[in-house]
Amino acid sequence: MKKKWIALTLFSITAILLAGCDNPLLIFDPKGPQARTLSSTILFSIAMMAGILFVVYVLYTFVLVKYRASKLPDDYEPPHEEGNKWLEIIWTTIPVIIVVILSVITVSSTSTVEQKSVAYADQKPVVIYASSSNWKWHFSYPEEGIETVNYVNFPANRPIEFRLYSYGPITSFWIPQLAGQKYAMSDMVTKIHMSADVPGSFMGKNSNFSGKGFAQMEFEAQSLSDADYKEWVNDVKTTAPKLTEDEFDDLLKAEHVGRKTYSSNHLEFRPAPEGEHSGHHHGGATSTDDQHEGHEDMDMDMDMDMDMDMDMDMDMDMDMDHDAH
Repeated sequence: MKKKWIALTLFSITAILLAGCDNPLLIFDPKGPQARTLSSTILFSIAMMAGILFVVYVLYTFVLVKYRASKLPDDYEPPHEEGNKWLEIIWTTIPVIIVVILSVITVSSTSTVEQKSVAYADQKPVVIYASSSNWKWHFSYPEEGIETVNYVNFPANRPIEFRLYSYGPITSFWIPQLAGQKYAMSDMVTKIHMSADVPGSFMGKNSNFSGKGFAQMEFEAQSLSDADYKEWVNDVKTTAPKLTEDEFDDLLKAEHVGRKTYSSNHLEFRPAPEGEHSGHHHGGATSTDDQHEGHEDMDMDMDMDMDMDMDMDMDMDMDMDHDAH
């Protein structure tokens, strides 16, 4: 009993200390429409689950008190019960209703965050390619013709479209205060939409374990006013060095690097794996030569099949002649 109270006291002290931390859970401090949708969905789900637990615990306490053994005589035998049809219908229907409500909310919120926010529907999104390598993030701006490493800047009050892929293992791109996470994979591009309602600095990270440098795969995502963003882009174009293919290859090989800025991007010589550059062809030929080779292979297979059919027909005819004799 003494150990139990000591453990309970330590747990309570720990909970109080953690509650006093300066950094709240970032997902509950949203700064964009997608993040607010996700935060609201999580809070709604927590509230519904808490309500269910409350009802269960109340009923559990009621049953323990009402039907406790001390209230009954020693020779008491409970009557035989066949069951109650309406009670069975109720406790079967309620879980179904709960699952339906949570499913509808989840599907609706997922569909909402997968698209550009309605608040910025009349604006063209800023496209940024975010690629990962062990263990860093590369941000390429195709419209501006620049690139950054381990930090990304974008305008506030504008829709942002990140196009994700990886030069190594699967990673997960996540800026908790702006949107949910989405995987970045090799040989294909995935997209995630987000917007920042206010200028500010937000933490970004890789939320999928990808090796020994996983903990260092954090980056700063900074939303700027339109004027500050244009000034920053112009400053990068005029002062930052160009990114060469050899230097980009060295970046991919390096395990950890600091922030870097370039006045060109690797998309010029190493395009993202999308469209004709995608690694997923689902069995289709990737070039004219491949298609020609494919046709030759098909012709050879057809010739072999015809030869086999002729051989089988000849064997069958010989067998029939032999049987006839």
